[in-house]
Amino acid sequence: MKKQLFINYLLVAVLTMAIVQFGFSQNKDLPNIVILATGGTIAGAGESSTGSSYTSGQVGIEAMIDAVPNIRKLANLKGEQISNVGSQDMSVKIWLDLANRINKLLTDDVDGIVITHGTDTQEETAYFLNLVVKSDKPVVLTGSMRPSTALSAEGPLNLYNAVAVAASQEAKEHGVMVVMNDEIHSAHAVKKMITTPVQTFMSPQHGMLGTVIFGDIVFFHKPHGIHTVNSEFSVDGVTELSRVDIVYACADMSPDLIDIMVKAGAKGIIIAGVGDANMTEATLEAAKKATKKGIPVVRASRVPVGAVLIHGEINDEEYGTVSSDELNPQKARILLMLALQKDKDMSREKLQELFINY
Repeated sequence: MKKQLFINYLLVAVLTMAIVQFGFSQNKDLPNIVILATGGTIAGAGESSTGSSYTSGQVGIEAMIDAVPNIRKLANLKGEQISNVGSQDMSVKIWLDLANRINKLLTDDVDGIVITHGTDTQEETAYFLNLVVKSDKPVVLTGSMRPSTALSAEGPLNLYNAVAVAASQEAKEHGVMVVMNDEIHSAHAVKKMITTPVQTFMSPQHGMLGTVIFGDIVFFHKPHGIHTVNSEFSVDGVTELSRVDIVYACADMSPDLIDIMVKAGAKGIIIAGVGDANMTEATLEAAKKATKKGIPVVRASRVPVGAVLIHGEINDEEYGTVSSDELNPQKARILLMLALQKDKDMSREKLQELFINY
């Protein structure tokens, strides 16, 4: 009898430790979702409810969760504060912290992840995670265009919908997603297209993955490109990534910008070219000189929509450059950083294959 009581006590103790560790309420009918907070406008606060001035990252994750009615009816929730910055201050270090934490959580009793994030670099964080998260469970980023103190702040509903998507079995195998303004977007396709309105995110090349309206989810299609469990990239044990810089093309641009980047230590360069990733003849020659030194140069476009032709006006084989295919400059930078982490001497042909596939 005493032995059985001891066993029962031990089981209760273990269960209690699990509850403390994961922070989930014990509703076995609901999925377990962890919300990782990084700051951003969704956690911002301002002095006026109708003014445009505010400071990002002022509200903690628990307060954000408590501000959303009925959200705990969707899932057992736990919040963790990874950082508390405006997304203009998002860093590779935070990316690595996020990725490693997500990979750890999704091997435990966690069914999905939500990340609250500022909108300025949200598409970059989403794409980075899309390449290095090693699970087919849902990972969803959300945020807001209005701070928590603003009139008609949309953050609470965005968070509610993000949790609904992360808690949905239908969302598995869709890679990393962005949920904002009742829309579900893939990390590969999503772009911030407008500066301040709530409809800022769009997927102009492939269209949104689906919709989520007050938690009611409809998916239209699967995402484009290799992602998550099928990706060849890993950040396990990685503490930093190679420096990759972006130069913005324009009429009569200065070709010495590329030389300056190489001298400053850039291990790769992305050119946000005009039109079909074009640039001045002098800049193209500077790019060729960089590639001959073993510095990969990727041609992306400053134009919001469209793929960069491999053999358009510029012959990539002749200049040693690589087409970014569909990726905009900021996402092309992420893929090149991870490619260099995998193999700093990767051939131009292999790099081109990556940009086509990812």
